[in-house]
Amino acid sequence: MAPKPRLSLFALAVCGLALVAAVVSFARGSWPVGIVWILMAGLASNMAWYYVRRARLEQAVARANDGLSRE
Repeated sequence: MAPKPRLSLFALAVCGLALVAAVVSFARGSWPVGIVWILMAGLASNMAWYYVRRARLEQAVARANDGLSRE
């Protein structure tokens, strides 16, 4: 069973929306709020990478366990 990349896709969507919100905040002249949005985008980006790496690791472990059970 392949792990579903749902959480990584949600985190990536949040990252994109946070970047858009940061651009809008900077364009309106609200620097402190824009910086908060940039920090939120960074956090969401790290979460997306974490979930992608976790899914790859789970796939590798499943493949290794499948290979051991066939022997």
